[in-house]
Amino acid sequence: MTSKPEQIRWGILGPGNIAKAFAGGVAHSRTGTLVALGARNPGKAGLTEAFPGARILDGYEALLGAPDVDAIYISTPHPSHAEWAIKAAEAGKHVLCEKPLGLTAFEADAMIHAARKAGTFLGEAFMYRLHPQTARLVELVRAGAIGDIKMIKSSFGFAMPGFMPEHRLYAKDLAGGGILDIGGYPVSMARLIAGAAAGKPFAEPDKVVGAAHLGQSGVDEWASALLHFPGGIVAEVSCSISLAQDNVLRILGSKGRIEVADFWYAGGQQGGTGEIRIIRPGVTEVVEVKEDGWLYAFEVDAAGEAILGGRQEFAWPGMGWADSLGNLRVLDKWRAAIGLEYDIEKPAKRVHTISGRKLRSGGTAIPKRGIPGLPRPASCLALGFEDFRTFSSGAILLDAYFEAGGNLFDTAFVYGSGYTETLLGQWLKNRGVREQSVVIGKGAHSPLCYPDVIGKQLTQSLERLQTDHIDVYFMHRDNPDVPVDEFVDAMDREVKAGRIRGPFGGSNWTMERMDEAIAYAERTGKQKPGALSNNFSLAEMLEPIWAGCVTSSSDEWKAWLTARQMPNFAWSSQGRGFFTDRAGRDRRDNEELVRVWYSERNFGRRDRAIELAKRLGKSPIHVALAYVLAQPFPSVPLIGPRTLDELEDSLQALDISLSPDDLAWLDSGSDQARARA
Repeated sequence: MTSKPEQIRWGILGPGNIAKAFAGGVAHSRTGTLVALGARNPGKAGLTEAFPGARILDGYEALLGAPDVDAIYISTPHPSHAEWAIKAAEAGKHVLCEKPLGLTAFEADAMIHAARKAGTFLGEAFMYRLHPQTARLVELVRAGAIGDIKMIKSSFGFAMPGFMPEHRLYAKDLAGGGILDIGGYPVSMARLIAGAAAGKPFAEPDKVVGAAHLGQSGVDEWASALLHFPGGIVAEVSCSISLAQDNVLRILGSKGRIEVADFWYAGGQQGGTGEIRIIRPGVTEVVEVKEDGWLYAFEVDAAGEAILGGRQEFAWPGMGWADSLGNLRVLDKWRAAIGLEYDIEKPAKRVHTISGRKLRSGGTAIPKRGIPGLPRPASCLALGFEDFRTFSSGAILLDAYFEAGGNLFDTAFVYGSGYTETLLGQWLKNRGVREQSVVIGKGAHSPLCYPDVIGKQLTQSLERLQTDHIDVYFMHRDNPDVPVDEFVDAMDREVKAGRIRGPFGGSNWTMERMDEAIAYAERTGKQKPGALSNNFSLAEMLEPIWAGCVTSSSDEWKAWLTARQMPNFAWSSQGRGFFTDRAGRDRRDNEELVRVWYSERNFGRRDRAIELAKRLGKSPIHVALAYVLAQPFPSVPLIGPRTLDELEDSLQALDISLSPDDLAWLDSGSDQARARA
């Protein structure tokens, strides 16, 4: 006789129709039991009947604090998924969150980060992925039932009974419309089938093109997208909330096609027989998948088995973390293609952190230091964030960096065609932290590298940043055809006007031009350049990454920086992947790494970084960053994490204290006989 498995005690956060369906799944599962429901209106009629056996708790916080609840199912509207999933992880609760996991892949990444740190389970509730019918469909594709897969067509569309501005599906504040609510179904299926055709759990498209009709409330009422996958598979996906569609999954191959109606319901919510139709020339075969289990019970048990097994994410064919992130990246591109940004994502309403709290100051994980010419201490690491294109995505990283103690932000006139400056300006104003922050700006990038450009671009930068001054300012490139005194005069004017209130200098300037500029300023009584922003790393840049770039990693440069005590704000301070497993003497697939960093001297440095990292329980990239921080001159690395995990990983370098002997050993192998702790 088989013993009954240990039960996961579920709590539901937020009542609603999907929550009721999930409660039915729990009741018919092997591994779960429903013990509580958190509701904002616990006295609402019908809750006890809709959720039999569950205690009705007053509010979501009460549910998170319930000691007899192991796991939380989140069924609130999309905009609050990230907040409550993060809070649940912090409370030590496992989480199954309704799709979409977050509004964007950036939100989902923050949720995954919280679960990873807490050691809790986090899953996205695409119930169809756990049903046996889906597994059977994948088997048929992998077995070549219709030959080589060429095209996938999938839709999920229905027609609401007229425009209802009060309904969440039409509310832009609630991230309404079809793409986030139901578009994830055909996208996830297309990625699953394209992956099955390639022998992988899922595949990522290399191109996404989208179109949509935005209705009177501004949400997508019907939308379509084309996904192109490596290998040539093309998927056509569509969704709608104001238009009924046939909702048939079609997989087209070289020897026929497969059709499945309403694949996300399989055989039915309470069990039944699903049909997979295989249509070949002159013959149609129907594969029946009979299943008595309740549709939502499969995801309950898959989550329960993962939790009981100590896993933090779904096993395939459930949506694991990489799968959920990939799905949302497609939805992000789809939305970007149609210009759909929800009101809740904009600065006016995104006033709190991703966890729903006010921004906190006073963090000490990132120490601060004085920089000559700066009126306030600056964090020892500067944050660059060129990759973000929306306020809601960028604010997640900016908030986390600031709460860790960071206050030094790296921008430039040309980054993101100006959007990086705009995003930072929105964030500084929205969070009210301009006076606590140090802003690095850059202008006059080639080909517009002339003295008269500096003031014009600085005016635009200040408008974007919503401030009246820059704290540290660099010419982004040099133009040797222009006398250096003209550049110094132009920068000095901005200092006297109060628009630059800290040091200025050159980014990608040579030692000779810096010496010449300093000498001119000293001779004429102008403010002299007091900072540099050149490449500096444990690995010396052999040739410029981009035209006009200058490295300061040579022995001659180190001596100059030390003698002058010149602050250097070091870009590509970690060698752009040279100290990770992306590089190696036998790895030559990355053209940039090979061209820019591959030399035997650099590999010797890398070998020593690996050796020291093993001794310290760190990674070589942490040692490389610590090397830049430990220089005998003011050295400020610029880091460019894209995720919270990458940010926290960089901070591990701050635990490493390197002596002058350590620096010499890492750099050239000298003093190798010294005992190393």
